[in-house]
Amino acid sequence: MNTFSEPGSACQLPPGRWIGVDLGQKRVGLALSDPTGTIATALATVEYRGPVHLIGELRKYVKQTGAVGLVIGLPRRTDGSEGPEALEARQAAGMIRRDLALPVALWDERMTTRIAAQTLRESGMNSRNSRQVVDRVAAQILLQSYLDAHAAADHREV
Repeated sequence: MNTFSEPGSACQLPPGRWIGVDLGQKRVGLALSDPTGTIATALATVEYRGPVHLIGELRKYVKQTGAVGLVIGLPRRTDGSEGPEALEARQAAGMIRRDLALPVALWDERMTTRIAAQTLRESGMNSRNSRQVVDRVAAQILLQSYLDAHAAADHREV
């Protein structure tokens, strides 16, 4: 089983809940899948206070939810290239994998925050009041994309 997958690659998911992580410089959005790994829902937003604090927060949510793996957003530029933010995400994913001893996947997060903000605007939410909600909805979109891609890959393998 792959414990680390690149954006766009599909490997069979271990059954169980997955946590989606939308990394940010100020806040980190979290989402959680259902026990079948089919549907993602927004979970929480945590203030980013450095990698040690983030890993502690993730450990807490993994324990509370029984999550079997994590999906970390990989910020790519619109042309698909990677910048310094992608390197930071890769480093964070490596630290999280080592410290939590769980499968960790990187997944392309392009446009997730923009889609989340647009969705919330269309639902009538004020952008000033929605910043924390945007982060967790972005994590939900990221995680749902990952789950959908793997469900489609699993279906093709049957």
